[in-house]
Amino acid sequence: MENLYLIVGLGNPGAEYARTRHNAGFQVADRLAQRWQAGWTYEKKFNARLAAAARNNRRVLLCEPQTYMNASGQTVGAVVAFYRVPLTGLLVVVDDADLPLGELRLRPGGSSGGHHGLESIEQHLGTRDYARLRIGIGRQRGAREITAYVLGRFNSTEAPLVDRVLTVASDQAETWLGAGIAKAMSQFNGVVTDPANERNEQ
Repeated sequence: MENLYLIVGLGNPGAEYARTRHNAGFQVADRLAQRWQAGWTYEKKFNARLAAAARNNRRVLLCEPQTYMNASGQTVGAVVAFYRVPLTGLLVVVDDADLPLGELRLRPGGSSGGHHGLESIEQHLGTRDYARLRIGIGRQRGAREITAYVLGRFNSTEAPLVDRVLTVASDQAETWLGAGIAKAMSQFNGVVTDPANERNEQ
């Protein structure tokens, strides 16, 4: 469909995974739906939650695959094919344990970086050439096995920064939609200021 954009937030479905570090993509998609007053529906044929909105004279679909993270490509591939979404109109929002908490990095393509959700999408689309917005969630120092960490929730001291990061990431996604990827990268890529540090400087 002409003029259709697709923003996919990655995560794991179910209450036990809600608001975990690995679900940062879901949380950004939820914020955008809230901003745009777009209601979620479950689409069985895609095994996904979808929400439709109109922004900047463009039609936008928000998508949260319900396949579990490692099979995200099943949903993304099906939605892209059904709606004929051009790859230039696809943005995937994903957590990244290799970036420190508070850092945002939007890129027009690239490797999966070992992220199983991105690996699955690459496999089903047959390309790496789609935009991805990585949200830094940090990792435990020296820890190689990070499964328990990424499936854990942010702690209370991280909460104010996480809230701001999700807001800024949503702003970045909106800028990608309205002004293009170059503007969104130059304006937002980098470290989001921790509100706690601002208070300490006052």
